[in-house]
Amino acid sequence: MLLLKNIIFTIFVPGAVTVLIPYWILTRNFAVASSHWGMPQYLALLPALLGMSIYFRCVWDFASFGRGTPAPIDPPKVLVVRGLYRYVRNPMYVGVLLLLLGEAAFFGSWALVRYAVWFFIAVHLFVVFYEEPSLRHKFGESYERYCQSVRRWIPGKRYQEIV
Repeated sequence: MLLLKNIIFTIFVPGAVTVLIPYWILTRNFAVASSHWGMPQYLALLPALLGMSIYFRCVWDFASFGRGTPAPIDPPKVLVVRGLYRYVRNPMYVGVLLLLLGEAAFFGSWALVRYAVWFFIAVHLFVVFYEEPSLRHKFGESYERYCQSVRRWIPGKRYQEIV
């Protein structure tokens, strides 16, 4: 059941953010996918694939360790401080942002770059004003120690959990 919930969430939320909305932006701005792949398209695959890998690794950690999903209505039951979360507090959002930037580079679309910037601003506000206060309330001192040790957006030194 947990696997199914994660699949459904991934299709509807990151799927909309990384597929449907970019498609709408590209078709609205008359961007047409070229059948010719050049060096920019091949290079754009790097951040896109890295972003997808980051996202799926985080979903795995949420399900296997946290026993939950990325959805706010069914969050992990345990504070996830393993995997990529040892280096940055929001790797899933970083992964989605990398995927969006890869798409922007692939299509050479400034409209997608602007969308990625707006996505990051919205996510930052969501994290600061909803997600972090909720996690502080739910996990208390352990989340506070985690926040003091691991940066919000830029990966840094590895988190060492104090037991």
